[in-house]
Amino acid sequence: MAKNDSEKMLTEVELELMNILWRLRQGTVADVIEALPAGRDLAYTSVSTMLRILEQKGILTAQKEGRGHLYIPKLSKEKYEARTVRHVVEKVFDGTPMQLVKALIDVGGLTDDDLKDVKELLKKHSAGKARST
Repeated sequence: MAKNDSEKMLTEVELELMNILWRLRQGTVADVIEALPAGRDLAYTSVSTMLRILEQKGILTAQKEGRGHLYIPKLSKEKYEARTVRHVVEKVFDGTPMQLVKALIDVGGLTDDDLKDVKELLKKHSAGKARST
């Protein structure tokens, strides 16, 4: 069964624009262009087209505002992150989450503080599972 558009991975440019809208919480084409990093020049029509595509995919909703539109994310960043991690585990790590964890530890550039935080998360997760069983 094919995934619907709102379940597919975003392209690099779509993700760039969504990161801006997630940060802004909503915005017009002009707002998105203004929030692009210095040196990242995208034409108004290109950004407008990409935002309309994201709307058609069900990722954004658009409200008429004057002569333009106000774009609001329908998909939260957290839900997209979770979907992306699931996708990476399935497609890159053969459905084995532990392989992803090993890769993050081996090449992820985790600091000692990061590793300490991971250990704390694991303790909390284990304690939560013990209480629910």
